[in-house]
Amino acid sequence: MRVDWRAEARGGGVGLQNAVAFGHGPRRMIDIPAWAQLNLPRHLALLAGLAIFSGIVVRVMIAIGVPDHPDPRKSHDRVTPKSGGVGIVAAFLLGVIMLYRYGSVSRLGEGYFLGVIGAAILMAAVSFIDDLFDLSFLIKLATQFAAAAVAIGSGLWVHLFALPYFGHVDAGAFGIVLTFIFILFITNAMNFIDGLNGLAAGVTLLTCLILSAIAAIYSGFFVYTAALLLAGAVLGFLPFNFPRAKIFMGDVGSQFCGFMLALFGIAAARYEAVPLLLSGVLFDVAFTLVRRAFAGDNLAQAHRRHLYQIAQRSGIDARLVAVIHWGFVLVGGAAAAGFLLAADRYKLPVALAPLAVQMAWAVYVTRRARRVGIGKW
Repeated sequence: MRVDWRAEARGGGVGLQNAVAFGHGPRRMIDIPAWAQLNLPRHLALLAGLAIFSGIVVRVMIAIGVPDHPDPRKSHDRVTPKSGGVGIVAAFLLGVIMLYRYGSVSRLGEGYFLGVIGAAILMAAVSFIDDLFDLSFLIKLATQFAAAAVAIGSGLWVHLFALPYFGHVDAGAFGIVLTFIFILFITNAMNFIDGLNGLAAGVTLLTCLILSAIAAIYSGFFVYTAALLLAGAVLGFLPFNFPRAKIFMGDVGSQFCGFMLALFGIAAARYEAVPLLLSGVLFDVAFTLVRRAFAGDNLAQAHRRHLYQIAQRSGIDARLVAVIHWGFVLVGGAAAAGFLLAADRYKLPVALAPLAVQMAWAVYVTRRARRVGIGKW
């Protein structure tokens, strides 16, 4: 899948105007002159600064104490503050404002910038209200639709598919529909996966770091910088959430991270990276939805029957389950790199490699759940 996102070209940035189809021919996109424009020490310093700022905001949220009370569908057994994701949102938005003001290489065109940031703020604001007042599912879904519509209206949607064996296919209006589905699914998937300490935050952090590296190599400097900013924001939160949680992300964190990762996935669709990096999350959610649908369950009802939750309930330490999911991101990163470098005839097998890992994990957890006597799940 490839997106023709012309924002960077119009905004004066170096990046996606250099895009070519990655499905064919030898790899020729490592642009050494463009790579040389990066100031990695400065960017790492910015990442560290945003992590510190995020950590300060998270400490404030711990003191304020928006409580998350235990109940049968949650993994924790004591009242714990939530909405730590406010620190992630605040740090990321600060970084993006600095990017827009001072980023000469990775600056995004104003119209696209306003659309993306407006959508992100809308998502974060309603998610924070949901943390406070527990909004209905329909209100949250409507907000996600509205935020996706704002992003798509700014021009961020899939225009072309670059498919192995088939070449380029013009997506047409279907590209808009697919973009809507992709944004909604990734946003909710990250929200669903945020049920164990460090799981969603660690997955987001590693996904951003790997995506940033891939985007830098292939001259997608807006994606490179934006992913690095989100990585810094999450890095400031993670020590407060893992291995023992002093605070949870809340919907404001998980939905915001999911939404931004979805936007990165569309903007960086020519790398085919984000679905592979999030293979563990996507498989868990898809496996659970299909399983519950066949069982006739209400799919909108909250539950503790995700694959990662069953793994924890079957006796695997919750911290280990989180680390295993971090490992799934690394597997996806290796697959993404292999996909970009492989000849056409090898691309499909490389892309399916993470699926084999996920299926093995599902078989192991299912057998373990039966062995320890977990009931209907």
